[in-house]
Amino acid sequence: MNLKPLGDKVIVEVLGAADKTAGGLYLPDSAQEKPQEAKVLAVGSGKVLPNGKTIPPEIKTGDKVLFGKYSGSEIKLDGKELLIINQDDVLAVIK
Repeated sequence: MNLKPLGDKVIVEVLGAADKTAGGLYLPDSAQEKPQEAKVLAVGSGKVLPNGKTIPPEIKTGDKVLFGKYSGSEIKLDGKELLIINQDDVLAVIK
């Protein structure tokens, strides 16, 4: 990938939403919930505080994370739909 996020930004690839209910019914795109699970592809250098110190990122490339439902900016790169979010928008790392 040719993108390097700046500061506390994180580039993630959103993992697909379920297209089928527990009962076996297929859902159209308009009825599917927006997925909130993603794989981290790149991480910035960290958050810069007003005093000039940098806090290193808590997440790393390859982590699976949960993020806020309406977080970030969507981009397309090499045919993939990616999302650029702030590290603060990451709610949890999935182990």
